[in-house]
Amino acid sequence: MSTKRDYYEVLGVPRNAGKDDLKKAYRKLAMQYHPDVNKDAGADDVFKEINEAYEILSDADKRAAYDRYGHAGVQGGGAGFQDFAGFDDVFDFVEQFMGGFGGTRRRRRGPRRGADIRYDLTLTFDEAVHGVEKEIEFRRPETCDHCAGSGAEPGTQPETCPTCKGLGEIRRERGFFVNVTTCPNCQGQGEVISRPCSVCQGRKEVQRTVRRVVRIPAGVDNDNQIRLNNEGAPGVYGGPHGHLYVVIQVLRHEFFERRGADILLDMEINVAQAALGDEIVVPTIDGEEKLIIPPGTQSGSVFRMRGRGVPQLRRDGRSDRGDQHVIAQVAIPRDLTEKQRELFKELARTLGKEVIPQRERGILSQLKNALGDVFGL
Repeated sequence: MSTKRDYYEVLGVPRNAGKDDLKKAYRKLAMQYHPDVNKDAGADDVFKEINEAYEILSDADKRAAYDRYGHAGVQGGGAGFQDFAGFDDVFDFVEQFMGGFGGTRRRRRGPRRGADIRYDLTLTFDEAVHGVEKEIEFRRPETCDHCAGSGAEPGTQPETCPTCKGLGEIRRERGFFVNVTTCPNCQGQGEVISRPCSVCQGRKEVQRTVRRVVRIPAGVDNDNQIRLNNEGAPGVYGGPHGHLYVVIQVLRHEFFERRGADILLDMEINVAQAALGDEIVVPTIDGEEKLIIPPGTQSGSVFRMRGRGVPQLRRDGRSDRGDQHVIAQVAIPRDLTEKQRELFKELARTLGKEVIPQRERGILSQLKNALGDVFGL
């Protein structure tokens, strides 16, 4: 028999987590394990576990009962009976343990919001920085037009489940207590369909391809989300549609690197430019611009180009931009002409240190000489 995990562990929050922390953790996990998004084996069970944990911990009374008695405090067991706080009202308590007045209970069918849908959108570096409009195409469930969402072939109606008499639950009395389980015949719907719809096969929904234009604001980054309200799956029992979450992924740039709102660029300069200074042209996300390299620049020196970074939307509605940081990398020449070698020799003499040019030797020659030094060969 499996042991229930601690609800705080399920949501990955500390025991003193506030309502906002609970909601944030729940939404993140629900999007990750929702059956419409995650097709891995066992994801459905994890999703149910996440919902159960959030249902208890998001209710102040149920959470208090859980903190005091553990799982027994909200599901019966070790504490002898559940707190009244674990139920919507006193009548739920009576119905759960005494079968209700007269031994029957009507199923509650309230409107529920439809499932959310995730769409992963890949952008280029420039698109993410400048913003763009993208047309996306995705599939979502929609109410079947043929049966108007009843699941039954037109001209017929769903019938009351003969097993549970429309309750959607099977209730078994065990002395003072009543055990309630979902009806296996109708899966808790309270009704069965003798002639399923020929289009949706009784599922009440069909999958359709939908196209939407999404406006991507300037400055988005990896894992940013854009919510399109009411573009998710249809609700249940008259509930509203879920939402569509567009999750952004940004491709790497050829030479720009992003750090928050700033952009880093490695720029190679030669030794003459580093020593004497120069005016060079560097790329930015807005095009090429000139940059002054001062005399005596060392490799690794950083030059800031203000306002040439990534746009950032502020809370007051105005847009700020980060900076571009150009990192100078002094390139040491590998292959010199004879004239260049003579010039470098002359430079070395003027610097007050004699330079003895070395011939390039192969790796085998270098290894032999190294072994000779060690073993006296």
